[in-house]
Amino acid sequence: MVELYDRKKPANWPELIGRCVVSLILVFLIQCSQFLVPHFFSDLSFFIQLLLSALMLLAVASAAGWCRRLLRVRSSAPALVFFSVLFVWLVYIAVVRQDASLLMNLLFNGQIILLIFGLCRMLSSDPGLVSYSTSPSDATSQSLVLEMDTHHLIEDIGLDDRLRRCPICKTYVKGFDHHCPAFGNCIGHKNYVLFMVLLFGFIWTESTYIVCLSQYSAESELLDGDGTRLEINFSKKVARSTMLFSILQLVWQVLFFLWHIYCICFNIRTDEWIHWKRYPEFQIVVQSEQGLRSNEMKFRNPYDKGVVQNVKEFIMASKQ
Repeated sequence: MVELYDRKKPANWPELIGRCVVSLILVFLIQCSQFLVPHFFSDLSFFIQLLLSALMLLAVASAAGWCRRLLRVRSSAPALVFFSVLFVWLVYIAVVRQDASLLMNLLFNGQIILLIFGLCRMLSSDPGLVSYSTSPSDATSQSLVLEMDTHHLIEDIGLDDRLRRCPICKTYVKGFDHHCPAFGNCIGHKNYVLFMVLLFGFIWTESTYIVCLSQYSAESELLDGDGTRLEINFSKKVARSTMLFSILQLVWQVLFFLWHIYCICFNIRTDEWIHWKRYPEFQIVVQSEQGLRSNEMKFRNPYDKGVVQNVKEFIMASKQ
């Protein structure tokens, strides 16, 4: 039997723990950098603070990447996401929860629990890995099969022509969209709906947290004149820093979510859009003007059957 994908190797626990520790340090550095903005620039407008927060985030990410390459250590993107969610949850419990309503408390804590469950589910989900069994008389070795061009491979095994090979996992995935480092898995035919639900869950949770922070800021303004001014100011700075971070996250997540809604409506995958020159079915050759010998190659989408039909096919595919 020859399989078109390699099963995941058993976890190397010392290496995995090391990556998680590096990710935890990165989360701490990111949140500390965000805290510096309201601490030193509290007199500036919120919009300016948001721009400074974005610059600090880019600076820390660039410096952290350089240090990791220098020290030859690796981090875990799923662990980075998990620790970021956990940090926001701890800030909420320690600082924000006291001024939030009972309904918002129940809503936000429930969202965080569902979000963590969704992350674990996505990490272990099957994106649509494809296996192919050859007859005993087939002389093609496994290594040769893995090196075959995807287009020829599709013709040989009789699957639809949306079988793609993930360049990260080196696996073949039906309906491959992209490899998501944040979720630690490929996004494909079987877990695309889960991916969209989880992405919407992040947007919903970030929005709820921002609303809770707004309530906290409004309530804490009334306490600035009492004897706990120093403690309140520190708490407000922590809350403001997480609000800046959450808004930046929310903007990115909304844009990413809208992009995938667009892809669903026009029945196209992220990998196909970016690397369409790899796949002949997305290419159309347009002859150049008279007198020129070269031809121009343009993108076309053979799967676009209209928004309504594309959405129907997406829903039906998710039920299979």
